[in-house]
Amino acid sequence: MRTVVDLCIDARWIVPIEPAGALEHHTLVVDREAIVAVAPSVDAERQYQPRERVALPTHALLPGLVNAHTHAAMALLRGIADDVPLNAWLKDHIWPREGRFVSPEFVHDGTLLAAAEMLLGGITCCADQYFFPDAAARAYRRSGIRAFVGLPVLDFPTPYAADAEAYLREGLTARDAWKHEAKLTFAFAPHAPYTVSDASWEKIVVYARQLDLPVQTHLQETREELDASLASSAITPLARLERLGVTGPNFIAVHATHLTDADLETLARQSCQVVHCPVSNSKLASGIAPVARLRERGVNVALGTDGAASNNRLDVFGEARLAALLAKLATRDAAALPAAAVLRMATLDGARALGLDARIGSLEAGKHADAVAVDLGAFEHAPCYDPISHLVHVAGRDQVSDVWIAGERMVADGTLVSLDAAELGALARSWQERLSRA
Repeated sequence: MRTVVDLCIDARWIVPIEPAGALEHHTLVVDREAIVAVAPSVDAERQYQPRERVALPTHALLPGLVNAHTHAAMALLRGIADDVPLNAWLKDHIWPREGRFVSPEFVHDGTLLAAAEMLLGGITCCADQYFFPDAAARAYRRSGIRAFVGLPVLDFPTPYAADAEAYLREGLTARDAWKHEAKLTFAFAPHAPYTVSDASWEKIVVYARQLDLPVQTHLQETREELDASLASSAITPLARLERLGVTGPNFIAVHATHLTDADLETLARQSCQVVHCPVSNSKLASGIAPVARLRERGVNVALGTDGAASNNRLDVFGEARLAALLAKLATRDAAALPAAAVLRMATLDGARALGLDARIGSLEAGKHADAVAVDLGAFEHAPCYDPISHLVHVAGRDQVSDVWIAGERMVADGTLVSLDAAELGALARSWQERLSRA
């Protein structure tokens, strides 16, 4: 007698990430939001009776992608200040508009647009860092995507808060309101060492330890940031954070583009997490992060898109391909960062960076059934000798056909299930009209 389950997904290939490799003609078996088994399709047919069966005869099925760093609401600022260096981009274009327009409505609507874009591109979990996290949480709940919501901290006023104390207070209130939401987790998200004082960092460390919350921050994104710190205090920003007790396994360093040898050793010794954002770093001419050297030292490196204002896509497949190419170029080694490694960075290593690897990031029994189907059947993708290589170097987000989160179908045949594309388009156009008048 066959075991009744909620869902069986029969795929041409399954790429579970753990264990490594691609499995041909296998089935993902799902029941009550969780993965029951990954089995040969002929065996699954004999053993399980699904309430729903999905056939993917030309597809690769892999874990949902993890976007380990973004500013989701900045989707509303996409393309508003292109081809501008980071400091001028922030001071002359982004911060003035944020000061005028950022509000709970702005954050909710921008986050909803970003969540929809990410779902269509196979991203099932994102780490967000922006203002009004309560409004972002509402948008994430509506969209159905998983989110690791950052609680922002700065030492200067914004429409969200007046000072560091107010940022912490508002952030913790939002976290308390949403901490029981199944798909949401939280972290402190101080902007950067150069915008947050020692006193504020010390308070963040106390709260983070009391509440067992991670800390994510932009770190040494530009050469100018590193040089300014060395000139003013003779230590790197990372060394300063280590002195303040910030670093450790729950510390997530975003960008980490310009690292000294001592910084590399600190990140490894402290078992810190690093998020690599290759497209944003390239577009803003910030530099190339030393990903190969970090990985050689055992540092976990994930992938992030950064915000759509500096990318301009929320596309982890694109990040994976560029990460692989930049690593080869930077090291002059064509074997650096092979397809399997960069695909792991986009899935399981991303989940690990966010402390979620026990739940998501690979297609293993007992984990939540977050999965993405990529159609490799078109002639322009043929022949396919290695589906893992194809997922990084040939296909992309446009080939994502179906997405599941906790066994629930969020994208079907390339179409959003729970969100209305026409409504989202109207929302984006409405904000464009307002922002264009700025």
